[in-house]
Amino acid sequence: MLITVSVIAIVVALAVLLLAASIKILREYERAVVFTLGRYTGTRGPGLVVLVPFVQQMVRVDLRIVVDEVPSQDVISRDNVSVKVSAVIYFRVVDAERAVIQVNAYKEATSQLAQTTLRSVLGKHDLDEMLSERDKLNNDIQETLDKQTDAWGIKVSNVEIKRIDLDDSMIRAIARQAEAERSRRAKIINAEGEQQAAQKMLEAAQILAPVPQAMQLRYLATLFEIAGERSSTIVFPFPIEMMQQWVSQSAANREAR
Repeated sequence: MLITVSVIAIVVALAVLLLAASIKILREYERAVVFTLGRYTGTRGPGLVVLVPFVQQMVRVDLRIVVDEVPSQDVISRDNVSVKVSAVIYFRVVDAERAVIQVNAYKEATSQLAQTTLRSVLGKHDLDEMLSERDKLNNDIQETLDKQTDAWGIKVSNVEIKRIDLDDSMIRAIARQAEAERSRRAKIINAEGEQQAAQKMLEAAQILAPVPQAMQLRYLATLFEIAGERSSTIVFPFPIEMMQQWVSQSAANREAR
C-alpha cells in the first residue's frame, strides 16, 4: 500500500513538472521563438504558450526599447584632432526570429557595433562639425547602425551624442579662435557703420551744397555744439569761401544804403 502511494506521488510530481515545463505565459511585450527538435517552427505569444516537453524549446525575446550607453570612445576627427565621445543608443527587436537565429547575443552585438560605427562616422567630420552639428551626426550614426542591424531584426530608433571631451590645450585654442572671430566681427560691424555714416554725410553735403546759406547755418550750428563742450579754447578752421561770401554780402548791403 505504501509503495502504491509513493508511486502515485511520484507520478503526480512528474506530471506537475511536465505541465510546468510545457506551459509558458508571455507578457504583452514578449515573444517566444520556438524550436522543435532543434528546428525553428514559429514565433508565438503573447499569452499562453504550450510546448511539447523534451521536444520543443523556446527562447524568450523582449520587444521593448533597449537603452544602451556607449562608453567613451577615442575619435580622431578629419582635421586630426583627438577627442573622446560618448553616446546613447535606443533600439528594439522588430523580428524575434532573426534576433535569435541570425546573431548570438543581439544586445552585446548591437552595443559593440555602435562603438565602431561611432568612431567611423565621426572620423569623417571636422571638429567644428562635431561641436555645432550634433543633430546631423546623430542622424548619420543612426542611419548607418540601422542599415547594419536590419539583418538581425533590430531597429535602431535613435542615437544621441552625450559628451565630446577635449584636452585643455584644444579648449584654449578654441577660446582664442572664438575671441579672434568676435574681434573680426566687431571690426566688420564698425567698418560697415563708418561706411554708412560716410554715405549719409555725402548725401547731406550734396543737399546742402547748392544753398550757401544752408551751409553757413550748418557751420554755425556745429560751432555752437563745440562751444557747449568743456573746452575753454576752441580752434577751428574758417573757410575762405565763406569769408568771401560775407564780404560780398556786406559790400552789397553798404551799396544798397
